[in-house]
Amino acid sequence: MIPMLSKPFSPPPRVFSNLRTHFFNCTTILRSAKPMGSEKLGLIQTRKQAIFRLANVSGFKTELLEISCHNPALHIVFVPGNPGVVSFYADFLDWLFEFLGGTASITAVGHISHSGKDSESGRLFSLQEQIDHKISFVDNELKDVDVPVVLIGHSIGAHICLEMFRRSQEKVAYCICLYPFLAVDRTSSTQSLIRKIAASSALCAALSTIGASLRILPTSILKFLVKNSIGKSWSSSAVEVLCSHVLQYHTMRNMLYMAMTEFEKLPENPDWDLIRWKRNRIAFLFGADDHWGPLHLYEEMCRKVPDASAEVEREGHTHAFSCSEAGSVWVARHVAGIIKKDNGRNLSSESKL
Repeated sequence: MIPMLSKPFSPPPRVFSNLRTHFFNCTTILRSAKPMGSEKLGLIQTRKQAIFRLANVSGFKTELLEISCHNPALHIVFVPGNPGVVSFYADFLDWLFEFLGGTASITAVGHISHSGKDSESGRLFSLQEQIDHKISFVDNELKDVDVPVVLIGHSIGAHICLEMFRRSQEKVAYCICLYPFLAVDRTSSTQSLIRKIAASSALCAALSTIGASLRILPTSILKFLVKNSIGKSWSSSAVEVLCSHVLQYHTMRNMLYMAMTEFEKLPENPDWDLIRWKRNRIAFLFGADDHWGPLHLYEEMCRKVPDASAEVEREGHTHAFSCSEAGSVWVARHVAGIIKKDNGRNLSSESKL
């Protein structure tokens, strides 16, 4: 782990007090919400759509999802888990923008070569390379952004965000970790199995070949197989993303290689010093049944950092929350609440959110 900087961070004074002033002050590209029983959830029927863009970040083709405002109060950078395909999070990002009242610009940054096309000619990228890639995005792509940056990370993306926070303290004001994978759990049989598979180059190649070969099936049959196996509770858009992006040889090899380096790099305990030091600038959401961020880790966090902002989602959503529309809506609402409440309280005494 990178040593902590010795000097404390003083966040920018202008943060979230103008959120209400900028309510819906953004461009007007809207779409109808997908049928999902929104009327039962009390949600409005139109929401802005995240726009896909292919960018060059630190020399690598990178898939982005973006929602922009004309005069935002903050800029959110979202880092996905593994697989790091940003299209899985489109619904979540759309609803997050909506629940923040259209006052934040949002950019989701995909992992290198976790993409629809093999732009890197089969090269494999480690966890550290993905961390450096995201730090480069903040340092270079957001260098002219003069509003606070909020990091949101899912699963291993939470670990990446904490490393970004550590190394970009003048730019980043807050960090939110969703269903975080912060430490290796030796007691988890699922983690143990994945670790053994990822450590075998032969197994990784075989599984990637099998996954990619499924694409020869007619699209309707492939989607049917996914929907009736791992995607039983998934939205149609999540099923589509898995078929188009994940079931490709280069993506699966990079997923498994990154997983191998995750198990090599992550310790058996999170960086409690960093969490304790930045406890007023970090929030955590754990799942009630999540082997990547188990409840015993949440309980240990509460003991070691009693005043940490840590909660448990007990609504029945899974680690892959963004693959269901209900999960996307619930987590987006929760994250918006954290930003309005915690950031308003900690970073701007004038905020009335």
